[in-house]
Amino acid sequence: MTSSPAAAAPLAGPEPLIDAHAHFYHAGAGRADWQAVNDARFRAGERIGITYHVASVLGSYGFSSPTYFPSPADVTAGNNAMLELCARERERVRMFVTVNPNYTVHALAEIERCADAGAIGIKLLASRRADDPLLDSIAELAAERHLPILHHIWQHRRREWPSQEISDGADLARLARRHPRASFILAHIGGGGDYMHTFPAVVDTPNVHPDLSGSGVDRGMLDAAVAVLGAGRLLWGCDLTMDTALAKLRALDAVGLDAGALADIRWRNAARLFPAGSFPRCEAS
Repeated sequence: MTSSPAAAAPLAGPEPLIDAHAHFYHAGAGRADWQAVNDARFRAGERIGITYHVASVLGSYGFSSPTYFPSPADVTAGNNAMLELCARERERVRMFVTVNPNYTVHALAEIERCADAGAIGIKLLASRRADDPLLDSIAELAAERHLPILHHIWQHRRREWPSQEISDGADLARLARRHPRASFILAHIGGGGDYMHTFPAVVDTPNVHPDLSGSGVDRGMLDAAVAVLGAGRLLWGCDLTMDTALAKLRALDAVGLDAGALADIRWRNAARLFPAGSFPRCEAS
């Protein structure tokens, strides 16, 4: 049966759309359905209308070493899987190289290796607090290679959390102020915690760009993000929940943004932030 044009139309519309915060799995991630999960992401991306997935593999996702403190071997294996996926899906996938800054020498070498192979950004987990000096050499290399750093963030950290060294917007802002030539993506404002703490924490740090991902779709969250930071600093993304990311696009339609501001959030901010030429199908539209 042939689908009707209306049924086949992307749910998010025909304009370019970059998912600036995506994840894929691999055979070493400890789950038998890893390929099915990846396939489901691609199907959902096609239905939504995602032009590019900018993605990372987080080591073994806790299977062989702790999720937020992955071993060098797990980091390398995950990055290798991500490089292979990019090679197979070069028309729609781009790569963050994942590193654990507690293994600094390995992290720097992994960034160089994967950037030379096509990675366009760096992914940092909750492996070390964002303002820790241990991250300085990574931020310096990121600035030199023009690779934005996507940093895992809890929106307003009020206490320590087990099995992770969690950061919030104020922590990331301190790192960003030390490295004004580097660009930072503040992960998932809808991913838990008090996002109303995050916006003023980073408002005076223009090289911090929050992404909209996470399962939260609170009324007023996007309005406040745009009001405090402006559409020119926000990136659309899914993280793990693609349905709520689609809901955020619907919410943005209701905020009253003009077409230019919507295009900024959908794809133009990402095209400016990542290395030039990373998204040719968007830039040609």
